[in-house]
Amino acid sequence: MDAEPIIRVENVTAGYDDLVVLEDISFEVGRGEVFVILGGSGCGKSTLLNHMIGLIPPMAGRILIDGDDMVSADGDDRHRILKKIGVMFQTGALFGSMTLHENVRLGLEEFTDLPREAADLVTSMKLDMVGLREFGHHMPSEVSGGMQKRAAIARAMALDPQILFMDEPSAGLDPITSAELDDLVLSLARSLNMTFVIVTHELPSVNAVADRVIMLTEQDKGIVAEGTPADLERQTDNPLVWQFFHRKAGHAAGKTQGTIGATGQ
Repeated sequence: MDAEPIIRVENVTAGYDDLVVLEDISFEVGRGEVFVILGGSGCGKSTLLNHMIGLIPPMAGRILIDGDDMVSADGDDRHRILKKIGVMFQTGALFGSMTLHENVRLGLEEFTDLPREAADLVTSMKLDMVGLREFGHHMPSEVSGGMQKRAAIARAMALDPQILFMDEPSAGLDPITSAELDDLVLSLARSLNMTFVIVTHELPSVNAVADRVIMLTEQDKGIVAEGTPADLERQTDNPLVWQFFHRKAGHAAGKTQGTIGATGQ
């Protein structure tokens, strides 16, 4: 990785209560990267994301955001770290009783001292960046799923974060709308030099946007592959990685069929 790391995950064990989902994993995310956390259902992608954004503390290890320890920080230090990140949740999580404009403006009202006129201007700019400037007066229920996702991105960018986390952004979208969202992510990443951390299992989106990927598996409770999408597609020493990237039920080499069968996949 050539880019300067903006995120460091160091020896993290992730899970809930006594359930260990991921064990002793470490990786870095470079500044300005589009970094994808990939894997099948149940592998711990969203659990890891929840740890990285500070919703729940890991069982062990450290998560550094721009050099600051997210796990141990509290009070003003934690608030300062959180201002560096924005989050787009899988469902969009827009408030149904607010217009798109009001949803995006909410963070500016809560966390800045901007007067209303300035907050409205910033909000309109964010909506414009995601192609929704003319739809700000609409309620979430009045727009499509893809537009709701775009509004959620605009809201996540309202405070100009350095890092934008996205949980399954393509979930529930048709292929064309999903591809349009991929194009938006690339455009924002390149024009703003923003770091994106994206959780997904959608292979077309991975190939379209990712600079680098880590792949998790439930069986290993950890990272089984790391590199560019092309690196992982060519990888043949792990049958689960090969199977995922080639969308096959089994490896071309007969000797791996038993391995895949043994995992229950």
